[in-house]
Amino acid sequence: MPKLKVIVCFGALSFPLGGLLAAESGGAPESERVFKLLSDAKTMTFQLKEDAVVMESFTRMKVSVETQAAAIDKITEDINALRRQETKLQDAKTEASPWQKNAIERITPFLDELEGYTLAIVEHLKGAPKHNFAEYDDYLEANADYATDLAAMIADYVEYGKTKERLERLAGKLEIPLAR
Repeated sequence: MPKLKVIVCFGALSFPLGGLLAAESGGAPESERVFKLLSDAKTMTFQLKEDAVVMESFTRMKVSVETQAAAIDKITEDINALRRQETKLQDAKTEASPWQKNAIERITPFLDELEGYTLAIVEHLKGAPKHNFAEYDDYLEANADYATDLAAMIADYVEYGKTKERLERLAGKLEIPLAR
């Protein structure tokens, strides 16, 4: 006799069963908390990407130093917010599933690189003689590239989590065992 599965919905609210299904199929359960933190990081990285791309576009137009300084201040705020989010993710790592742990581990190197390029941009804007204009343009381009890549990577992980949860829910509904 097949097992009866009960799904409880309260109005428009439903509770994802991905973690329960993963546990039934032998996989590590998903952490809803880590998934939420990753989803929030996705939103933050898209803002960072937009700010970095805008600042990189300054290389193709005449923009005041004040405007550039305001833009890099915004990017610095974005990176600091992401660093705080990364700390929350690191703190929640013990409850994360393997794919979530992988996502957390891959964020740090991107942030490290972004911080380095951002510092070089700030130094240039403050008149540090060790950076010429060609290097400055390279730093702006690298910042935009790293921010874009980080946003895409986190978005892919979040999409993977959503797809995995949908697959597990459908497998449970159809009573199909998931591959291990």
